[in-house]
Amino acid sequence: MRVLVTGHRGYIGSVMTCVLRHARFDVVGLDCEFFEGCEFGRVDESIPSFDTDIRQIELADLLSFDAIVHLAALPEDIGERVGASVVDEINYRATMRLAERAKHANVTRFVFASSGSVYGRGALGALDENAPTRPVTAHAQSKLRCERDLMALANSTFTPVIMRVGEVFGVSPRQRLDLLVNEMVAAAVTHGRITLNAGGAGWRSLIHIEDLCRVFRAALTAQDEIVAGQIYNAVAADQSFRVVELADAIAEMLPGCTRAAAAEAYDDQSLRLDGSKLARTFPDFAPRWTLPVGVRQLQNALCNAGVTPGDFRSDRFRRSQRLQTLIDEGRADQTLHKHQLAID
Repeated sequence: MRVLVTGHRGYIGSVMTCVLRHARFDVVGLDCEFFEGCEFGRVDESIPSFDTDIRQIELADLLSFDAIVHLAALPEDIGERVGASVVDEINYRATMRLAERAKHANVTRFVFASSGSVYGRGALGALDENAPTRPVTAHAQSKLRCERDLMALANSTFTPVIMRVGEVFGVSPRQRLDLLVNEMVAAAVTHGRITLNAGGAGWRSLIHIEDLCRVFRAALTAQDEIVAGQIYNAVAADQSFRVVELADAIAEMLPGCTRAAAAEAYDDQSLRLDGSKLARTFPDFAPRWTLPVGVRQLQNALCNAGVTPGDFRSDRFRRSQRLQTLIDEGRADQTLHKHQLAID
């Protein structure tokens, strides 16, 4: 199967390509390299790719593909920096443009990385895929619009599969430290203390980055009648924790680390996802990573890389901050179209 992976040089994408290649998929990437220079490990440069903006992909570019894994999107907290219209342009309009062209190019499978944030943050109890959606941010709203319009494109030859991704953690060649577990471990390693900026009572549902990529791999090869038009909470079924429990568990695992709460801490809202549908649909898929094993992986990687307190807060590991740097330095405009700077 020939698969196009959008955002293939991002945090998830650079692991996704490795997982799919290992499973003998013919993988091609698409990435505009917003995060060039943010390497944390060896990024596989041997993968053929379109070095272009997702907004510029054309029908002819898609004619050779059987499937698309669509990861490319602006991050959750970027809306305040660039405005909702830019989030809508990239996360929604570019996604639908890609999907419509893929359908006309006879691409048969379209696996879309949505977000658990479409549910909002405040419901009591675990949320299954039939729970009401109450997206708050521009990012979440754009993801939900994509879900609805992708479903409208489905027919006997075009199968969209929606993955509402939970809280991802783990090591990647393009590491992020602005994700909850990754940030907690990095704070423990670089500062010896995890500080909760919220009350910690809210829930988060986790999935390790490698397990997430294996979920997408399973969705690519599942029979149409099983996954056609389906939405899945992409989380490990037994990996939901209160934020304060996560902080305490990580602090206990890492010697010399303490846990504190900021003076202005408040009770945060919950996002607890029910992953049982995913487990039922893919009975051969079982998560390989638990929180303790993933924390040890992160600790070892961060220590071996010599990540400093300055690195911890730098834009190298923080996506919205990095995009703002590109704008501030004139390497991208306010709509996140990249500029080629003249070299004297």
